[in-house]
Amino acid sequence: MKIGISATGPDLEAQVEPRFGRCPYFLIVDPQSLDFEALENPSTASMGGAGIQSAQLMSDKGVSTVLTGNCGPNAFRTFEAANIQVVTGVSGPVRQAVEQFQSGALNPSGSANVDSHSGMGGGSGRGRGLGIGGGGGSGMGRGLGRSMGTGGGMGQGRRMNTGQVEPSGTPGEQSRSGGQERSDELKRLKQETEALQKRIQEMESGGEKA
Repeated sequence: MKIGISATGPDLEAQVEPRFGRCPYFLIVDPQSLDFEALENPSTASMGGAGIQSAQLMSDKGVSTVLTGNCGPNAFRTFEAANIQVVTGVSGPVRQAVEQFQSGALNPSGSANVDSHSGMGGGSGRGRGLGIGGGGGSGMGRGLGRSMGTGGGMGQGRRMNTGQVEPSGTPGEQSRSGGQERSDELKRLKQETEALQKRIQEMESGGEKA
């Protein structure tokens, strides 16, 4: 006889994990000898159907009873089809749960005790984006993102740039405007360079006189 237990770790001292389909480990235990096999749950990060996949894994391992904290309706129906009994509401160390099962203190559940997807977590996130607009304009944009954690996690985000400036005028006018701006900039830089050179010469002349 073998029983399957959802667990937080790979040994009998681990705690019974309340989530069945997304528990970190399954322990397949012989309740009489306490010999066990620890399995990492391959459905922990599954986007969907984790309960069904985990229930099928228990069936493949030949367990007759599953001890867990919570079991959803999809997994429960899979257990019924495989003639596997489910005991929900179990907590504490795995070793203690096995002992309680052996003593007859744990009774099979008649139905699922949580809704579907109860083991999935949700989250939200906000982001900022910097947008550079055409025609010399710039602006800050805000982005909103939403993420759903399902073990591995899944996220989607969107950034919206509200700082874009539409160019005005015809292409020819834009070209002439850009050329004039460059000419004015070069002229200003040339004047600053000449003034700086003049200042250096004055300082050097003053040093020689001193």
